[in-house]
Amino acid sequence: MLVVVNPYAATMSARLRNLVVAALHGRYEVDAIDTQARGHATELCREAAQEGYDVVVSFGGDGTVNEVANGLAGCATPLTCLPGGATNALSKMLGIPGDIVDATEHLLSIADTWRPRRVDLGTANGRAFTYSSGFGLDASVVKRIEESPGLKRHRLREYFFVYAAVETVLREYVRDPPRMEVHVGGRVDSAITTLVQNGEQFTYLDDKPIYIAEGAGLQTGTLAGVALRGVMAHDIPAIALRLLSSKRSVVGHRQILDFRDVDALRCVSSDGRAIPLHVDGDHVGDVTEAVFGVMPGALVVVS
Repeated sequence: MLVVVNPYAATMSARLRNLVVAALHGRYEVDAIDTQARGHATELCREAAQEGYDVVVSFGGDGTVNEVANGLAGCATPLTCLPGGATNALSKMLGIPGDIVDATEHLLSIADTWRPRRVDLGTANGRAFTYSSGFGLDASVVKRIEESPGLKRHRLREYFFVYAAVETVLREYVRDPPRMEVHVGGRVDSAITTLVQNGEQFTYLDDKPIYIAEGAGLQTGTLAGVALRGVMAHDIPAIALRLLSSKRSVVGHRQILDFRDVDALRCVSSDGRAIPLHVDGDHVGDVTEAVFGVMPGALVVVS
């Protein structure tokens, strides 16, 4: 077992790392390596697959999981997760407990019921993502949060995420938003942001799942998502209520274009402005074009 540890994840500490690794030694032969820089986890996992590790454990947040998944995509080495970040979305989708003690006990117990299975990966400009990618608004929010890394460790971080989203909408997406063409399913639509999902949930607010699209899932072999035509200040409360209610998605709102059961789509900036792009909550740059696809069954997971 290789445990890939992000020492800078939101809930990580040296003491926690050492306790978890020591516990895992009770059932597994464990090598644990701390990541040193962005992209390091991907390199480690490619080497782990070549060296024949039985499983790779991503011990960090969504960004660490994303890098590990990119390193293991297309190979037979399974991935599993231990929660160490702010949201740990894929971990929750796989049914892994959100508490680190419970998650460690769970990982110890599955040694007796080892059942690897394959799940899909989405792609955005060639970068794999496990559950969600966005071109526009949500990527702008992610970018803003990454510029204030200390806030990921703040006890009120979930509320700051909500505040950052509302502020970003009002500041960047009401008066002069970026415009894009969305090419999907043989049609072309105009929008200011596009959200693409490989997993059923878009993200989590603490332990509460947030649903955006309909028809997404880790084993559907397709993508689903929504595009936002535009937004006025008076639209924010209605959209927010849909996100936080039991309606499960924002589909049906007059500003929302939805798509499902697609294997590819392309978004292009209409005015040449570079637009933020994220994968699994990790800002990967500002670009003028985002091309999305899906790799059915590309990742082996154990949970």
